Amino acid sequence: MSKLKVDLHNHTYLCNHAKGELFLYIEEAIKHGINIYGVSDHAPMDFDPKYRMRFEQMDKYKSMVDAVKEKYKEKIEVLFAYEVDYLPGHMDKRILEADVDYLIGSVHFIDKWGFDNPEFIGRYEGADINTIWKEYFDIIKDMAETGFFDIVGHLDLIKVFKYMPKGNLVEIAKEALQEIKNADMVLELNVAGYRKPCQEPYPSKALLERAFQMGIPITFSSDAHKPEQVALYRQEIEEFAKEVGYTQCAYFKKRKRFMVDF
Repeated sequence: MSKLKVDLHNHTYLCNHAKGELFLYIEEAIKHGINIYGVSDHAPMDFDPKYRMRFEQMDKYKSMVDAVKEKYKEKIEVLFAYEVDYLPGHMDKRILEADVDYLIGSVHFIDKWGFDNPEFIGRYEGADINTIWKEYFDIIKDMAETGFFDIVGHLDLIKVFKYMPKGNLVEIAKEALQEIKNADMVLELNVAGYRKPCQEPYPSKALLERAFQMGIPITFSSDAHKPEQVALYRQEIEEFAKEVGYTQCAYFKKRKRFMVDF
């Protein structure tokens, strides 16, 4: 089996907090030898509209992706997806039933608190960090139980600002990992953490080692919000995965999973 470079979590300017035309992201991916590139921008939702596209922009988004898919088809395979915020009461059939290659399920909110947004970092002060981590992984567990999603986005995003709990991280996350396994979901290795205060990928090595023991597959994600972030830390993240024991990664077409060597 030939080795392929897969990168499945990347954004466009439609989300209002990413920059650059989509073709620039694709050209950066080609330059770095990416074979399969997923565009998975923040799905519209009737909450937190400032950080996502609008429902009326879904057709534009699809057209943008189709255009680069066709333009660069001899050089790279481009996939179409959404990163979906799991927020009970705000899930929308237009997204969950969209004609996509895959859906990434991510948790960015605990009771509508955007815990990874620097604007709201003050909420950590005086809070019980152990409780916050437990609540976060309970939501990850619930997300996996829905069966809506193919990939878990940045599993331990809650560490972004380095507010770490006391106790064993694997123990805190074990029920969530079990539900991820039960749902046959894929865990992304997301390099955005290298660019954040936590300065390590999502998930941490301890969590990834447990996932490997459980037979949970992985994929790779730049989580690029500007073209120069595409394939950043690629060598580091592949070595990280290999140290744990992984040799294959996943990608999806029309919600069907394929595994390739990396």
